[in-house]
Amino acid sequence: EEEEEEEEDEDDLSELPPLEDVGRPPAPPREDAQPPQQGAGDAAGEPQEWLDVLGNGLLKKKTLVAGQGMDSRPQKGQDVTIRLKATLEDGTVVEEDPALTFTLGDCDVLQALDLGVQLLEMGETALIVSEAKYCYGAQGRSPDIPPNASLTLEVELLAARDAPDLELLSGKEKIQLANRKRERGNFFYQQADYVLAINSYDIALRIVGSSSKVDFSPDEEAELLDVKVKCLNNLAASQLKLDHFKAALKSCNLVLEHQPENIKALFRKGKVLAQQGEYREAIPILKAALKLEPSNKTIHAELSKLVKKHADQRNVETEMYRKMLGNPSAASTPRKCKDKLPWSIPWKWLFGATAIALGGVALSVVIAARN
Repeated sequence: EEEEEEEEDEDDLSELPPLEDVGRPPAPPREDAQPPQQGAGDAAGEPQEWLDVLGNGLLKKKTLVAGQGMDSRPQKGQDVTIRLKATLEDGTVVEEDPALTFTLGDCDVLQALDLGVQLLEMGETALIVSEAKYCYGAQGRSPDIPPNASLTLEVELLAARDAPDLELLSGKEKIQLANRKRERGNFFYQQADYVLAINSYDIALRIVGSSSKVDFSPDEEAELLDVKVKCLNNLAASQLKLDHFKAALKSCNLVLEHQPENIKALFRKGKVLAQQGEYREAIPILKAALKLEPSNKTIHAELSKLVKKHADQRNVETEMYRKMLGNPSAASTPRKCKDKLPWSIPWKWLFGATAIALGGVALSVVIAARN
């Protein structure tokens, strides 16, 4: 498979290696995965054994300090604040945060945390031991977390509260929140987990598109539009990787509604159409992108490839129509005649000509019968 070398700015997935060269880590559980409930043996005051959170042995939890009861557990969609200490198997501390806040269930953090914290009671302190699959996967986190590294997370649940009303957020707050979700999508994109990337971009777009009871300044409106365009472009890139062509085309068109000369959207729209075999539609779109950025080698290469594929497609169609019309084969057709032969004959013309011919035969039969 040919490598994709599209140039992008830093906020739009720039420093990513060609994804064909990135090993795809096992897909973490989706956000709707439900951790099992703890049994009666987990009551306060009784020793807590390791709980196999997902039943596969890869994510375990053990209570160190009991909390305030199961009724105090946080709910998905709430903003939770935890104290976090993360260590490698050799005891090296790789992260400490006295008050990490995130939206539970939005995949804002490691899957190990997103799933494990759902089982914490208010005030509870627990150890969560996770394989790399639910942490930083096969790529790790440079420079401190190596590839395929297991982590031990010491977590204390400090607070849980309902997420803020999007309608009441200021322009600055809405921009910051949407950007956090978008950056999380970029993380999953880099991990080659395009399903979770799409989830994060969708959440960011939902935030940007939410109604507001607060007036925004023109600069804030422009910045929100910029976030929206970046999310849609990256959403299209993720959808294209999953062969979700219809969805990717819709994302590209939404960008082009706002910015008709957005090169990334034009390029991706051309690629989507090309993947669907719509070379005739894809070529002028890529030509438009190339006109905007004539020195872009990636667009040049893609356009050259499509022109060749389009020519091959035309040759196949020409031969097909020639056979249908009963003309000689390409090998025996004089060059002069072949050059004049139209490469594409609409189906309705063919059927229309056939119907006229058959109608003429029928009319001749009726006249002969009358005579």
